[in-house]
Amino acid sequence: MIETNRPASVPAEDEPDLLRDQFKQLLRYRRLLGAGVGIGLLGGVYLGISTSDTYVATTDIVLRAPTDDPFNPSLAPDKAINIGSERQVALSSSIANEAAKKLGVTSKDFSGLRSGLQVTNPPQTMVLRFTYTASSPREAATRANAMTEAYLLKRQEALDVTRDKMVKGYQEQRDPVAKNLDELVKQINSMPAGPGRDAAYSSKTDLQQKVNTLNSNIAKLQALDMTPGRVTSPATPPSGTDGPGIPMSLALGAAVGLALGLLAAWVRLVFDPAARSEGDVARALRAPVLGRLPRTKTGGGPLLAAGEEDPRLAEEFRSVAFRLAYDSRFADRRRLLVVAPRGSSETAAAVAVNLAASFAETGKDVLLIEADLRTPVLASQLPTGAGGRPRWSQSAGGPAQGESDWPDGRQLVVDAGESGAFDLIPGEPVRNVARALTSPRATRLISEADSPNSTVVVLAPPVLSYADALALVDRVDGVLVVCDPRAVHRTDLSRIRELISGAGGTVLGAVVHAPLPGEKRGRGGRQKGAAAPARDSRPPAPQPLTREPHQPDRQEQHIPGDGTDTVALRTVRMGRR
Repeated sequence: MIETNRPASVPAEDEPDLLRDQFKQLLRYRRLLGAGVGIGLLGGVYLGISTSDTYVATTDIVLRAPTDDPFNPSLAPDKAINIGSERQVALSSSIANEAAKKLGVTSKDFSGLRSGLQVTNPPQTMVLRFTYTASSPREAATRANAMTEAYLLKRQEALDVTRDKMVKGYQEQRDPVAKNLDELVKQINSMPAGPGRDAAYSSKTDLQQKVNTLNSNIAKLQALDMTPGRVTSPATPPSGTDGPGIPMSLALGAAVGLALGLLAAWVRLVFDPAARSEGDVARALRAPVLGRLPRTKTGGGPLLAAGEEDPRLAEEFRSVAFRLAYDSRFADRRRLLVVAPRGSSETAAAVAVNLAASFAETGKDVLLIEADLRTPVLASQLPTGAGGRPRWSQSAGGPAQGESDWPDGRQLVVDAGESGAFDLIPGEPVRNVARALTSPRATRLISEADSPNSTVVVLAPPVLSYADALALVDRVDGVLVVCDPRAVHRTDLSRIRELISGAGGTVLGAVVHAPLPGEKRGRGGRQKGAAAPARDSRPPAPQPLTREPHQPDRQEQHIPGDGTDTVALRTVRMGRR
């Protein structure tokens, strides 16, 4: 047997859905994105203007190590030359001084001469690239070539000085040995043959070998190729400026600015306590979002959506009612508590009324209980008439005649147009709200949902503003949260879930809506200039359960909400709660 009543659980979101949801939330911060793009465009304009009169000339030098055989493949130049040290030498002040002498640059402009030079080394090469930036093409090329020549000259001088020192050292070692050799030769020539002359010949041989070795070293040093390097590509005057140009600078600035704006929006999103999206609401409540109310053209929309010119609102309520009907947790008890997180419960009242109309449209006997005993307004804003099915109010243990505590037995029938009709138990101001909500009469009233084909919808004040809703949770079980994702915090939704679960109830889902016109985000504010409906602090006298015969000589007492003050359904609008 196939189960038709399945609980509406939170759908599992995969990684692409979460990324898509986060990207949509980032696009909500249009001001940050616009500010980032604006800053990027300003930076692009500055870059384009600042680089419009700069020219860059480049020259390359291949360094060589001193060698006596340049074609010897066993010689490794990278072992003889430290390219990092050579780059630092090329940027040193000594090279700049030599180039300044050749260019005729004064000491006043010396710092500017050094600041325009950059020396880099392409990876895995023995090449030094001299890049010079100047305000004119000719000056850039001239100074780049001058810096290159000064470096090569200084390197040549350094190599020559090193070689001369080594040659001088070998010569200083050779001269005493050569002098001793000459003296020994003179002694040998004057010595007679014998053992003494033979010993002298041995000493002569040793001295001669030392002199020959030193002469060989000196010859090798004098034969070295001391070329410091060669210029592979001399600098030429550039044909264009170094900057990317105004169009390219603007494009780069816009791209960088957009990236900065997205980063700022992401940081703002991370630290934003508001729910912002349906996914955040579902994750905080651990319950699905059953519907999103479309934004209406006039004010907050009608209290009853049936018969309006825009059918989207009524269809959305029907969709929410359909999803609730197929939730096994609601289908088992058919009791629904509609609440808002905090602030105004205006939209929650509209949701409760229209869900009652939607259930009535399916042929169910629906009872709407206005458990908001602090600011009750439904009786004055709905097309109602006294009477209805007597079983709602004429149950055993009903209130005594003249008793004014809520519920007082007064029952109204709401005409929902084509959707049919449903019963309304209007709220009344009472002295002790908690005692009225937890009274046996209120409990018996809610238990009417146990009757076959019956449904009870209870409207309570905001759950975080008053504890009234929590007093009803254990008898209603199923709770529907109505909220604006941009105005409610995720911590508030999590707290609502914890409070409802702790009271023995279950969050069936949520209905989200857009901010009401003139309402501050995060608070249930009123429209500026809109006056709240005047309410009498004294509870009105209860309506008798049975109508008395009409007496012509007796003036009938007018009871608010008894049907005589009903207005057309199309002109009823939601009042500010």
